[in-house]
Amino acid sequence: MRIIPAIDIIDGKCVRLSKGDYTTKKIYSESPLEVAKEFENHGIEHLHLVDLDGAKSKHIVNHKVLEQIATHTSLKIDFGGGLKSDEDLHIAFESGADQITGGSIAVKDPVTFLRWINKYGTEKIILGADANNEKIAISGWLEESNEELIPFILNYQEKGVTYVICTDISKDGMLQGPSFGLYKKILEKIPKIKLIASGGISCFEELPKLAELGCEGTIIGKAIYEKRISLKQLEEFIISK
Repeated sequence: MRIIPAIDIIDGKCVRLSKGDYTTKKIYSESPLEVAKEFENHGIEHLHLVDLDGAKSKHIVNHKVLEQIATHTSLKIDFGGGLKSDEDLHIAFESGADQITGGSIAVKDPVTFLRWINKYGTEKIILGADANNEKIAISGWLEESNEELIPFILNYQEKGVTYVICTDISKDGMLQGPSFGLYKKILEKIPKIKLIASGGISCFEELPKLAELGCEGTIIGKAIYEKRISLKQLEEFIISK
């Protein structure tokens, strides 16, 4: 299972929210690049970079931060937040993203999202399936759609999607543990999907459980910043695989 630390960006700074609520913003670092370098120094190879300004404004905003991290580290970056147009996608890949995550666009404009998959390939495009009560949420989680989580993922898997990031919004940033039951349900119904678990990780012991369920990766945010999980622990987990 891949370990994927998260850096969420507002105003060029590294922040975390609780349940996606922008009013709960807590700044952890003025320099996302320094945070990324610290991850790399502990053997971490992957990064989940989220443009929260972009998610809110519905177009890419913090591509300079992406470019900076991509230029000064060797981290493989998946980038998401507000990617709505071909131009947004072009900027993200030009700025150094290895993969992009499309969430709202997959709900609101499936034609464009499927075109991206056909153009860039399924290794480059991740489906963002973030949900509240198993209903897909969009626009930086500020809106709930009528899409049911599992049928939504199944539909896109049939159209070629292989990677899915699933966040249970009720768990995100709460440090109360991830949605083991939800991930188990998804993997039972859609066993071939490469599922990346996100939201709620609170301690190191949860990671082997997610690996056991069959998650392809897990995104860890606040647990790192609040020192519930040390980078040394993550380094040892990666080495032991």
